Amino acid sequence: MTEDSLHYDGTLAVIGGGRMGEAIVGGLVRSGAVAAASITVAEPSAQRRDALVAAFGVRCVADGAEALPADTVILAVKPQVIDAVAVALSSRLANSVVVSIAVGITCARLEAALPSGTAVVRVMPNTPALVSEGMSVISAGTEATAEQTELVRALFASLGKSIVLEERYQDAAAAISGSGPAYFALVVDALARGGVRQGLPRDVAQALAIQTMLGTAKLLDTTGMHPEALVDGVTSPGGTTIAAVEALEARAVRSAFAEAVAAAVRRSKELGS
Repeated sequence: MTEDSLHYDGTLAVIGGGRMGEAIVGGLVRSGAVAAASITVAEPSAQRRDALVAAFGVRCVADGAEALPADTVILAVKPQVIDAVAVALSSRLANSVVVSIAVGITCARLEAALPSGTAVVRVMPNTPALVSEGMSVISAGTEATAEQTELVRALFASLGKSIVLEERYQDAAAAISGSGPAYFALVVDALARGGVRQGLPRDVAQALAIQTMLGTAKLLDTTGMHPEALVDGVTSPGGTTIAAVEALEARAVRSAFAEAVAAAVRRSKELGS
C-alpha cells in the first residue's frame, strides 16, 4: 500500500538501470504514479535494457545524454561514478529537478558539479520500492524549492512511504532503511536455518519466518506499540520465548545491530569524502 496517490504528468529520466533503478522504475509504473511512456532509462548494458523494456514497457537508451532533457532526472548510479556522470550530463540538466540516490553524496557536492541554480534533491530509497513497500528519506539542496521537494517526496511515496529530513540525518537513515533489507534478509535466513536444524523443511521454515516478520512489522506500525512492549507481550514466565530471548541477548544481538548501523554510517561518510 502506498501512502500517497500521485499521477505525475512530466517526463522522467532514470540514469542507471541497475537494481535500485529497476526498483524505482518498476514501483512507479506498477503504482500508476508515472506512465511507462513518460520514463526513459539510460543503461549501458543491452541485456539490462531488454529486461527493463520487457518488464515495464519503458523506453531505454544506452547513453545518459539520449535520455535528456527531462523534467525530473534520477541519478541511480554508484557514488564512485556520480561526479563523472553529473559533469558529463551537466549541460542538459539545468532545467531539471535532479534527484540523487547515491549514498554519502551531499546535495552541495552535486550542486557544485551542475549549472548554477540547478535544483538538487537527495533521496535514500530501498529495494522494497519494487513491491510498493519502500522507505525513502528526502533531503533538499539549497536550490530546490518546497514545491520541488514535495514533488520528489510524493514520487517516492508512491513506492511505499517517504519522509523529508534535514540532510545531516541522511547517513544514519541510509544505514537503517537503505541497508536494512540486507539485515532483515539475514534474520529470515538465520531463522529458516534454525528451523531446518530442528527438522522443518526449508520452504516451510522460510515461509514461517517471512510471514512472522511481515506480521510483526505490521502490528508495530498499526498499533504504535513500542517493540519492548511487544516482546513482553509474547514472553511468558518460564516459557519458550524468554529462553530464546535470553539466548539472543547472551550473544549481544542488539549491540551487533547497533554496530552494523554504525559501520554503515562510517562507510557512507567515507564514500561522501
